[in-house]
Amino acid sequence: MSKPLRVLVTNDDGYHAAGLKVLAAAARALGEVMVVAPDREQSATSHSLTLHHPLRARSMPDGGFMVDGTPTDCVMVAVSELLDQRPDVVLSGINHGPNMGEDVLYSGTVSAAMEATVLGIPAIAFSYSGDSMEDLAAWEAPVQRLLLSMLDEGTFPENTLLSVNLPAVAPERVAGVRVTTLGRRRYSDSITRALDPSGREYFWIGGGVSKWSGSPDSDFRAVEEGYVSVTPLHLDLTNYRLLEEIRGWDLKV
Repeated sequence: MSKPLRVLVTNDDGYHAAGLKVLAAAARALGEVMVVAPDREQSATSHSLTLHHPLRARSMPDGGFMVDGTPTDCVMVAVSELLDQRPDVVLSGINHGPNMGEDVLYSGTVSAAMEATVLGIPAIAFSYSGDSMEDLAAWEAPVQRLLLSMLDEGTFPENTLLSVNLPAVAPERVAGVRVTTLGRRRYSDSITRALDPSGREYFWIGGGVSKWSGSPDSDFRAVEEGYVSVTPLHLDLTNYRLLEEIRGWDLKV
């Protein structure tokens, strides 16, 4: 990097999350860091915005801001109102859990980075596939090196964010870094149907059994084999391979 950067750090696990502290500490090697994050866990909020009640940002003793909204809210409010200058890069995470395959459609972590990309700001989302958040502290130096190498490559890809998944191994045992595609995951028995103590029916989403599939360069394969997975995600969801075929359909209204 030719000059220090202005870095906005956010997440979806909340302002006090262990992963946020590790990412903010790693980002200080890039330049000036400002943390703007939700006041509570906002996992699986995807790209949702708060439209039906006002948002409040509370300044914190460490200089950051805690917002009573979603990760996307945090990025919008930070860039538009809280920061003196527009950030050069937005970092989101480190998420407490992986964001691979279809997870990126639900993830607040990835959506915060996506909102930055919509605003024309380079963005990277970080997620950790391990279960023990105490192990995240050891990732500060490796994430710092990865950030420096990513942002030292010149112009950041336009309309693209990077989704990084860290494997559940000690950093010194990491096999390397792979650039990957999104895998596919199918859930079964992920909805529980039951009765509450009053005899009223309810549904609980979560759990169940998942099965991964995908090409040899899929994100989940890289992480399973002890690699850091880096997946470029594009804002344009158009399936260009099918454009001409669907234009040939006899569509009527």
